[in-house]
Amino acid sequence: MLKNFLKVAVRNLWKQKGYSFLNIFGLAMGMACSLLILLWIRDEKGMDGFHVNGDRLYNIYERQYYDGKVTAGFYTPGVLPEQMKKDLPEVEMATGFTWNNEYTFQVGDKILKQKGRFASADFFRMFTYPLLQGNPSTALSTPVSMAISRKMANDFFGSPGAAIGQAIRFDNRKEYKITAVFENVPDNNSVPFDYLINWTAFLEDNSWAKDWGNNGPQTVLLLRKDANPTAFRNKIAKYLQTFNKPGKAFRIELGMQRYGDSYLNSHFSDNGNIDGGRIEYVRLFSVVAVFILLIACINFMNLTTARSVKRSKEIGIRKVVGAVRPALIRQFIGEAILISCFSVVLALGMVLLVLPAFDHMTEKSIHFPFADGSFWLSLAGLTIATGIVSGSYPALFLSAFQPIRVLKGSMKFGSGATWFRKGLVVFQFVLSIFLIIGTIVISGQVNYIQTVNLGFDRENLVYLPLEGEMPAKYKTFKEMALGLPAVTGVTRVSQEPTDIENGTGGVDWDGKDPNNLVMFTNVSVGYDFVRTMKLQLMKGREYSQAYGTDTAAYMLNEEALRRIGYKDPIGRRLTMWGKKGTIVGIVRNFHFASLHDPILPLIIRYGEDGKDNNYGSILVRIRGGETRQTLARLEEIAHRLNPKFPFTYRFADEEFRNLYKSEALVHRLSNCFAGLAISICCLGLLGLAMFTAEQRTKEFGIRKVLGAKAGTLFSLLSRDFLVLVLIAFLLATPMSWWAMHRWLQNFAYHVNLEWWVFLLAGILALMIALLTVSFQAFKVAIANPVRSLRTE
Repeated sequence: MLKNFLKVAVRNLWKQKGYSFLNIFGLAMGMACSLLILLWIRDEKGMDGFHVNGDRLYNIYERQYYDGKVTAGFYTPGVLPEQMKKDLPEVEMATGFTWNNEYTFQVGDKILKQKGRFASADFFRMFTYPLLQGNPSTALSTPVSMAISRKMANDFFGSPGAAIGQAIRFDNRKEYKITAVFENVPDNNSVPFDYLINWTAFLEDNSWAKDWGNNGPQTVLLLRKDANPTAFRNKIAKYLQTFNKPGKAFRIELGMQRYGDSYLNSHFSDNGNIDGGRIEYVRLFSVVAVFILLIACINFMNLTTARSVKRSKEIGIRKVVGAVRPALIRQFIGEAILISCFSVVLALGMVLLVLPAFDHMTEKSIHFPFADGSFWLSLAGLTIATGIVSGSYPALFLSAFQPIRVLKGSMKFGSGATWFRKGLVVFQFVLSIFLIIGTIVISGQVNYIQTVNLGFDRENLVYLPLEGEMPAKYKTFKEMALGLPAVTGVTRVSQEPTDIENGTGGVDWDGKDPNNLVMFTNVSVGYDFVRTMKLQLMKGREYSQAYGTDTAAYMLNEEALRRIGYKDPIGRRLTMWGKKGTIVGIVRNFHFASLHDPILPLIIRYGEDGKDNNYGSILVRIRGGETRQTLARLEEIAHRLNPKFPFTYRFADEEFRNLYKSEALVHRLSNCFAGLAISICCLGLLGLAMFTAEQRTKEFGIRKVLGAKAGTLFSLLSRDFLVLVLIAFLLATPMSWWAMHRWLQNFAYHVNLEWWVFLLAGILALMIALLTVSFQAFKVAIANPVRSLRTE
């Protein structure tokens, strides 16, 4: 029985090679797209899932209430982890750790830059990072303890074993002892690092982190097995009020989130609650994967029903000799599952072929799960489900043929079946037009981000780190750099201008409302900052050596001036952190953070003197077209002044683009999958055109005999399909507007949803449909009517 079924199925596939290829290839494309998306989703959801204690690890975040609004983030005081461990019995272990820092390390004559973090002694007992050398309990137990990765151990010492107990020089100012070597952190880890240094060392070097009023580092807790997370969350809400007394204008609450959820859910709403993040893109592309697979299944239905006339006599004869409808249904669904099996094999080949390019596009290292049994079971289930879904309608449709009518040659189909097939094509094009509109809007927003006027010129602006001896020798470096013909400006800044984050409420001015706390972002800069950045000075002046009072001077952006309220600000009083000064200049608002956020009030304070500013970056403005040779000259100067540190630099425009990696990824994926979905959709439209042409073969033959021109026949066949696309456009437009409007609300600065975007998408869909149908329409229009009428 099974052998006979397989023989019939294979013969049918072989007999209709063109249809079989379109069916198999269409399904394979849909499956391959869906598999790639599912592999990406699997990787995203698996991030940080390897920690053994993952169900008890929790991130702590702050929710700050001030200035009539709420802000929140995963930043805490540096002394919080140890204090919570002491005070709260539910806490078994606690660690703080910092952002990824790049520092210079030296062993003998080898000097290398490495990225890593500071972390508490409990770190390796809380997280599952296997140690190749050392003990988790003592790896970070002393202020001079340092743990390094296998890669870093190999780079400096040749092997992990040779690294243990060795000294390594940090930033050319301190010696650390290698107490542990850990395995290189895996790809599914959201916190990359190549070294970890004891937390006490961080607090010693950053005294601000000991103040309960400051925050920055991250705090992670390991709760005891018997602790109730919900009760503990409520318990710690007002924990900081013990150390940082709330006032009428300001208060802080603590919140907590499971550590493994932070990667996908890291965005905070206006009320300070977590309301999404990368999970939105996971959900979006999950829907896209399902839609693409549905489009492929619809293609199968349309292409199979397009062959119905050719298989009608086979079905009629089978029914005459005793075949019952359930048996025919099983046969057709079985054929669909067989085609699905062929398709999934082809799809796997496609996935393996394009996976390296897909990894490059998504900036991931997705490994195909060959050894994962659950993946293969899921794939088998997907294959069978795809076969059943795609084969269900053709099976019901074909098995319903009446044998007498079939054998008499009077094949006619009811209007219900016709409208159902047209509805499937409309559904396909609704999805395709939705993807086209989404792609155009996302592309427009990404282009807007890349070309928007930030208020300063980010082209040919280079960041050099202030490290080693460079802070003390900054003035000498500046003089030598300005001596280069292509260097047009040099200044210094405490934070890179594309990512200024430091905030303070410790600002006072004449007429300030004592019950209203305004949070100001602040940055320390040197002379020539405005000129080097090419900012627009609205009033007053920038910091200059010509004045001897700049140490007690402040500059503001327009938003800061608006919040302070001075009508004539130049020379007016401003006090920050208890340091009295006067306002000397106002600069036009410029973007110093992501375009997701509005421009905040900014205080630009004096920082030319290196005594209190031993960190930050040097900004160098280079004339266009002379970057490479100028960087080589700057490297010579840096090596002469700072020989213990390798010369490194970054471009401002690259750092700005790094702020929008997620948007760039969505742009690339949407372009790719929109194109593939439209391609698959065209196969479905081709199937319906073929079906319609077969149904109206004799009609077109009679029309040609009676004198109908080829253009008239072309119009007759094409018109119906263009109407379907127009209906799809009318349905897709409001859905697309709602979805894209919601997505653009994530940006404080974004493009507008213009009417022409929707019109362009509709025109593109109509053109694609016309091109798809035109081949079959042209074939019908030039067909010889004798062939279609010879059986009459």
